[in-house]
Amino acid sequence: MINGRKLLNGAYIDHDIVIQQDRLDDPLQTCLLGKFVEGKHVYRQTFIIRSYEIGPDKTATMETWMNLLQETALNHVTSSGLAGNGFGATREMSLRKLMWVVTRIHIQVERYSCWGDIVEIDTWVDAAGKNGMRRDWIIRDYYTKEIITKATSTWVIMNRETRKLCKIPPQVRQEVLPFYSTRLAIAKEDNDVEKIDKLTDDTAERIRSGLAPRWNDMDANQHVNNVKYIGWILESVPILVLQDYNLTSMTLEYRRECRQSNLLESLTNSTTATKNKLKAELEYTHLLRMQADKAEIVLARSEWKPKQIKHKSSS
Repeated sequence: MINGRKLLNGAYIDHDIVIQQDRLDDPLQTCLLGKFVEGKHVYRQTFIIRSYEIGPDKTATMETWMNLLQETALNHVTSSGLAGNGFGATREMSLRKLMWVVTRIHIQVERYSCWGDIVEIDTWVDAAGKNGMRRDWIIRDYYTKEIITKATSTWVIMNRETRKLCKIPPQVRQEVLPFYSTRLAIAKEDNDVEKIDKLTDDTAERIRSGLAPRWNDMDANQHVNNVKYIGWILESVPILVLQDYNLTSMTLEYRRECRQSNLLESLTNSTTATKNKLKAELEYTHLLRMQADKAEIVLARSEWKPKQIKHKSSS
């Protein structure tokens, strides 16, 4: 068994697809497989952008990128041989009923791929302070090796039963220590580390209420998948911005869990608008909160740049 797939007579099998070992250089075949590069410090996986992963402008979305980052991270844990019986948890974490939860993620997008494009994602981990873990990613165009997206995130450990944060046990630290890499996907000077201003009913320009999580929004850890929050955050962004601008940067700070029974509100406020003859850039602050008691779920900041208009050539 390799990366969750059976190995039979030298061939990788995934359902009815058989991938011969002598064809592993073909990106159409290796999209189902990941591999370690540079020793065991970097895990690399290749993906083809599917038709259901693109938005109205026929390119991948921020949610697509976040889903692929999450998939690569989980496959990294599985392929490392550390996976226990939890969702992304190591064996020692599973024994102690622990799980990873993300507290902050920052992603910078140079461009979004189109349907049928092939991307290559690298991911690695490192310590974050005394009691956290940092995970970074880089997304490249498979053929040109152009870096099109960078991301960094911070994770802590939570007890699955008490839902309380706890320190990383020494046994878990020893498991992940051999995989640590000190490199950075985003340089410190380029990372968005500024505090995100909180929004209220008085400061928010737009409020969208009545957002209800569905059963399919829940993940294997029995809380709303963190990628789902992005869609709800964008519910309160002006439609003209969604149509005419690309989301080029997003920072999310996760405050608490959300369950299916919770009803949510999405708040948005414009913080900057810089315009000149060459470009117009927008920045927004967001808050996703419980509708009943106004408890904060996610604070976020987004940056937008106008989409490039493709002019038709005259005949």
